[in-house]
Amino acid sequence: MEKTYNELHITPSSVYPLFLDFVMSLSDEAIEENDGTIILRSEEDLEMLLFGVKTFAKELSLALGTEIMLDTKLLVKENEDWIAQYRNSVQPLHVNDFYIHPSWVEGVEGKKNIIIDPALAFGSGHHETTYGCLLLLQNYVNEGTELLDVGCGSGILSIAARKCGAIVDLCDTDEQATQSAQENFKLNHESFNRIWTGSVQKRAKEYDVVVANIIADVLIMLSSDLQKAVKKDGLLILSGILDKYVDKVEQKFSSMKLVEKYQKEEWFTLVLQRN
Repeated sequence: MEKTYNELHITPSSVYPLFLDFVMSLSDEAIEENDGTIILRSEEDLEMLLFGVKTFAKELSLALGTEIMLDTKLLVKENEDWIAQYRNSVQPLHVNDFYIHPSWVEGVEGKKNIIIDPALAFGSGHHETTYGCLLLLQNYVNEGTELLDVGCGSGILSIAARKCGAIVDLCDTDEQATQSAQENFKLNHESFNRIWTGSVQKRAKEYDVVVANIIADVLIMLSSDLQKAVKKDGLLILSGILDKYVDKVEQKFSSMKLVEKYQKEEWFTLVLQRN
């Protein structure tokens, strides 16, 4: 182990999810999220990655027509056992009957325990959008519910649905995410019906419940395919929606009945029913 390591802090003024996706596409190092800041640690040089993020911010500002401010810090630190420190910083999470915890923390008796180790395919339950989906899934998923998880990431929502008795399919356009989801299903001793790398268009059936925890722009882009994936009288659970985009998303899905609207901080989760 090297005596020092590099630590890069990236804090964008807006469109945080886009920066997170961009950093994840450039690096295979573990990433920490801390109150709007992306933290990357590596024994490798991070100068080129920093240059790439700054360039991305400039190009994104031009594309969106608004200036995106970027606060960055590149530090050199003593190589203490920061992996152990990071593990200690990951706190388990209670979401009603669900107890989400990393593999190094014991489960809770009487709860639906979900083991998720923080990794590149994010989704450990702590983000407001994932929390909202976990909360609402418990209200609308029962034994035998056929569910599709679009943009599954770590697979946490599919695993949660399975814990409620659902028959689950899941997909993600990122192969790394589908691999991570399969590993997490094994870790939780749960099974899925079908998984594929790709989007909702590759589905072979309609579902009682479709859940999609993705950013608002992608939800809007996939709106037709998402609605078609839901059975008549079935439900569509949408999340990843910032407050400033929620009206736009509701308008795009206006042919469906709004059943429930949940807000946590500045993030919304919607439950819609196909008429």
